[in-house]
Amino acid sequence: MSNVLVAMSGGVDSSVAAALLLDEGHEVTGCTMRLWGGESDTGCCSVADVDDARRVAQQLGIPHYVFDFGDDFQAGVVEPYVDAHAQGRTPNPCIECNRTVKFDRLLRRADALGFDAVATGHHARVTHDGRRWQLRRAIDGAKDQSYVLHMLDQATLARTLLPVGALTKADVRARAARLGLRTAAKPDSQDVCFITKGGRARFLSTRVALTPGRVVDVAGHEVGSVDAVELVTVGQRRGLGLGGAAAPRYVVGVDGATVVVGSRADLLVEQIELDALTWIDEPVSGEVLVQCSAHGRAHPATIDHDVARLHAPTTKVAPGQSVVLYRDDEVLGGGIAR
Repeated sequence: MSNVLVAMSGGVDSSVAAALLLDEGHEVTGCTMRLWGGESDTGCCSVADVDDARRVAQQLGIPHYVFDFGDDFQAGVVEPYVDAHAQGRTPNPCIECNRTVKFDRLLRRADALGFDAVATGHHARVTHDGRRWQLRRAIDGAKDQSYVLHMLDQATLARTLLPVGALTKADVRARAARLGLRTAAKPDSQDVCFITKGGRARFLSTRVALTPGRVVDVAGHEVGSVDAVELVTVGQRRGLGLGGAAAPRYVVGVDGATVVVGSRADLLVEQIELDALTWIDEPVSGEVLVQCSAHGRAHPATIDHDVARLHAPTTKVAPGQSVVLYRDDEVLGGGIAR
């Protein structure tokens, strides 16, 4: 059995992940990453979450440590988030946190401390076919988190355990309740952990100059204005001050200080161009399924180098968002919409 470092966020999934590994006979140590020291009310970075993780570790009888990775989080997650908005892009900070902190910085700390593997409470599965490691969707499709783990490679998967991926969320909560864990009924964290509810504009305004912009239709006619183009996202409908239009209008593009709006049909595209492609194993070409949000529908497509050609037109992906490629329930890799 392995000596496993379990990332415990203070939620029910990572609590049960630690309990399951103990049941399997592993030597388990819990850790909580202190990532954000600022205001937070929606994520997994609060003092209360650290306390919940510590108390669960006590209940399970395992050691628990707190690692201060605030500088790594600032450099790898917060600063790129701000920079992306400043460039008119829509970032995915949860994915960057997994990429740069949870499955990079934490693995390096695990190496330094002599652990064989790390584990998290993500709902996804790691399998092996005798030749290579595979990342697969969770059993519970409604809670599947494989999308946010698409950047993991063979070396990382070889040392990663995802114990709750084979359970439904109901099963996870039932096991936590049977064990009497304090997190059994705790709600799941939501939204970006370092931004308070409704506070994105305030958060960004203290870090980057927000630029007023004009709103034009696809023919170039000016139809309105916005207070900050940095807060506008492709696909957005509300908050544009365009009331009274005969039909709904959506953001179809952001060009400098100009926001372009159009009809739902104007949002449809037949291909998605990708940057920063990463692969679980070898690069893949041919028929795939393309998923453009954490819980979005997967669309049939053909991948050729850095272009995914969709079999049927679908809604444009906001530049900066992650696009993940699947074959059946297996994650192949992914990139960032250009």
